Amino acid sequence: MIRKASKSSTTSRPASGPVTLLIGTRKGAFYLKSDRARRRWTMAGPDFLGHIIYHVVLDPRDRKTLLCAARTGHLGPTVFRSTDSGKTWKEAQRPPAFPKADEGAKGLAVDHTFWLTPGHASQPGVWYAGTSPPGLFRSTDGGVTWDGVEGFNANPMRSPWVGGDQEQGPPGGATLHSINVDPRDARHIYIGISAGGVFESIDAGASWRPLNKGVAADFLPVKDPEYGHDVHCMRLHPLAPDRIYHQNHCGMYRLDRPGEKWERIGNAMPKKVGDVGFPLVLHPRDPDTLWVFPMDGSTVWPRVSPGGKPAAYVSRDGGRSWRRLDNGLPPKQGWFTVKRQAMSADSRDTVGVYFGTTSGDVWASTNEGGRWTCIARHLPEIYSVETAGS
Repeated sequence: MIRKASKSSTTSRPASGPVTLLIGTRKGAFYLKSDRARRRWTMAGPDFLGHIIYHVVLDPRDRKTLLCAARTGHLGPTVFRSTDSGKTWKEAQRPPAFPKADEGAKGLAVDHTFWLTPGHASQPGVWYAGTSPPGLFRSTDGGVTWDGVEGFNANPMRSPWVGGDQEQGPPGGATLHSINVDPRDARHIYIGISAGGVFESIDAGASWRPLNKGVAADFLPVKDPEYGHDVHCMRLHPLAPDRIYHQNHCGMYRLDRPGEKWERIGNAMPKKVGDVGFPLVLHPRDPDTLWVFPMDGSTVWPRVSPGGKPAAYVSRDGGRSWRRLDNGLPPKQGWFTVKRQAMSADSRDTVGVYFGTTSGDVWASTNEGGRWTCIARHLPEIYSVETAGS
């Protein structure tokens, strides 16, 4: 049985107003706003033209504060903050950064801030950020200043967890991401690391433990390792936070707490498609419904749609079965994929699902993937798509 969150910690009421998509790209931030019917879309931006924008997120607690994780060319990594829904921006006074190493010692330096997560509803102003190389940071003043979560960053096991001095990870660098805060308990946090695996804290980040039982790590020499897995994306359902889904380098998984062992739900996917991908999106009101966007995970890892035939897949039974959703998408020669933050859903009734591609297009479905329409073309490579609406 799934233990649900209290009504005070979240809401299941469908939204009814226009939807805004917050889009991070290789060359700036863009915004797509719909009419109330979600038929017409208007483009705004870019903000931060030329900067790599990894993530743009609206604070659901005040619905006007935006944070933006950026790598600003020769100026380096930072976080920008807007308190007027994106009309104006200011750089964080103290962005996420590791402490300076002692003279002669080797230290860590943030290459970029990759992931942003608002804190618990009871903690206005608290945000979490994940970086590359893997680090966890917290702000208590709405993103103005950031401090390291030393329970992870200074943990003596951090280096073994993330692959030692090699900081093993994907082509863009080893990364901490998928920060999920339990809506019932601000001290209960999950994180994903690529590579490293899933980790859990029950004391607001003071201590951590691996949570990877049952997850394959075919690229490691050790069978069933405690850590070292490559998490692509992990989502905790806000209305049923004992249900967690997990897209991995080696498949798709589900965990129902207080269980400790992940179940590979990707085995139900068509064998010719496989169960490797990056994004994973949850239905806002149904813990059994989720969408994924598979990619070619064959030996050479081309990271494109399998066979050049892009499609999303939906499960409405917690991953026991899957249905292909390709109506409106290119039937062939569609050689793109979707990154881990570049797919999201709104909370309308019926739910809208949106994704941005590595080729710079944004696709939308207002009927839960039943039909797709391209609503923006020729943007830079898309890193993230988040939804905001009324």
